[in-house]
Amino acid sequence: MTKNKPNYVLRVTCPSIRGVTAAITAFLSERGCNIRDSAQFDDESTNHYFMRITFRAEEGRSLQDLDREFQPLVEQFGMDHEFFDERTKRKVILMVSRFGHCLNDLLYRWGIGALPIDIVGVISNHLDFQKVVQGHGIPYHHIRVTAENKVEAEAEQMRIVRAAGAELIVLARYMQILSDEMCQQMSGRIINIHHSFLPSFKGGSPYKQAFERGVKLIGATSHFVTADLDEGPIIEQDIVRITHAQSPDDYVSLGRDVESQVLARAIHAYVHGRVFLNDNKTIVFPPSPDSYSSETIG
Repeated sequence: MTKNKPNYVLRVTCPSIRGVTAAITAFLSERGCNIRDSAQFDDESTNHYFMRITFRAEEGRSLQDLDREFQPLVEQFGMDHEFFDERTKRKVILMVSRFGHCLNDLLYRWGIGALPIDIVGVISNHLDFQKVVQGHGIPYHHIRVTAENKVEAEAEQMRIVRAAGAELIVLARYMQILSDEMCQQMSGRIINIHHSFLPSFKGGSPYKQAFERGVKLIGATSHFVTADLDEGPIIEQDIVRITHAQSPDDYVSLGRDVESQVLARAIHAYVHGRVFLNDNKTIVFPPSPDSYSSETIG
């Protein structure tokens, strides 16, 4: 991606109406914008239209000007929309308990610039990863959580999120159930990694359940967090093949890699604006050109 020509993104959701694609592309063309990548989906079951476009403003139009001039189309088609610069790093809070593989993977990807995020803090109910996190220059917040102090602990967690200006919370194997209130406050802005190929084997011991059923594939699921445990809209999934010879500990070890990859891909899709909520499901568009490039070699 050339530094003097940033990629801009336009996200649109609206009722399914004839002519919306033509109207959007004509709007950008008339203002000297060159479309580099476009994806759209018209969901007949929900009567909703989804579109994501990456483009370059080759005649110097600012996002503020484009957003202002786009308002007549917003009103005409009843759109929810967002313009943003792909170089903008989203502020993210990571939450972790005692399994560190996802945390370490995200710290590495963040360190080489493979994820356009700004990790503004890590919250944990344990002290296991304090030195690792602080060694990266990231604030580490230890908040002990018990049945007796859960309300106060979540209030402190939300205070940290607000103070840091975080747009997204990532549960990188955080093994505490969030309250309905916290899920509602951050609706559509909490991503979890579940060590199972949902909807099968929900709950706290999915690998043990999978072993007892003799499955031949295990996997991981990244999804939005809702008040319904492990029922949030799914963003990303993947699997790894196993055999009858594997033990429950093998399942856990094999699962670490797929969990880390699935969570990273879900975050990548979210921060690039590729994920759209569609009732209890998601629309996830393919990545754009250059979106996987890193700032440094690593």
